[in-house]
Amino acid sequence: MGFADQRFNVNLSILFTELPLLERPAAAAAAGFTAVELWWPWIDTPTPEQSELDALKKAIEDAGVRLTGLNFYAGKLPGPDRGALSVPGEESERFRANIDVAVAFADSLGCKALNALYGNRVEGVEAAEQDALALENLVLAARAADRIGAVVLIEALNKPESPLCPLVSAPAAIEVVDKVNAATGLGNAKFLMDLYHLSMNGEDLPQVIEQYAAKTGHVQIADNPGRGAPGTGSLPLEELLDQLKKAGYDGWVGLEYKPGERTGAEAFDWLPAEARAAR
Repeated sequence: MGFADQRFNVNLSILFTELPLLERPAAAAAAGFTAVELWWPWIDTPTPEQSELDALKKAIEDAGVRLTGLNFYAGKLPGPDRGALSVPGEESERFRANIDVAVAFADSLGCKALNALYGNRVEGVEAAEQDALALENLVLAARAADRIGAVVLIEALNKPESPLCPLVSAPAAIEVVDKVNAATGLGNAKFLMDLYHLSMNGEDLPQVIEQYAAKTGHVQIADNPGRGAPGTGSLPLEELLDQLKKAGYDGWVGLEYKPGERTGAEAFDWLPAEARAAR
């Protein structure tokens, strides 16, 4: 098998960032890709003006690419924040205000996967209080996503880069997935398996794939060390993706790596042109 047998999409929040947001979908298409994903593009607001939503929708449609993944509002990302839904007060309220906006935008483009980043631990707040709030908000998000036939993704980050985030292992994220599904009965909470983050945690990636492929709704990759393109580090990404496919995962693989000094289409020299268009 190998890279040619995968369905790749490009994360436009970390790649093509030398361009304005509205130019990135066309750049991805020009590089040969047919699908893209995004972090929440408006980090300062969970509820942007309709004109801004419409402009991004038009840019994606005009480029002829599919939006296959979108983050809910997650605070300043990249930056100090790691999500909002478990943070009491204004951030949690902003997450809730964003749910219907993000779901409607996803629906307008046929996007069926929404990533809900958990958030950091907050000084002076009991972990149990944050976890209860997180479950409340994830249940709301899962019910809203279900209305459009979408899944809510729960991602494990990595402890070195996100020391205040409690979801820094595959089992920790899977536990939340199971709790949300038990609370809603919908079954549309899924694991976002980011192989870079899991490798940074020192997890046994083949074992994680074997255990959790069936609960995985999306996969993201970058090499380690460095979070660069495949081939810049030591992760056997081709073999790991083959194992995922053999384990029954047939979903998208998000390219979420730092391009380094390579910009534009050069950031994808590792991937043959004929393997970029999703089939």
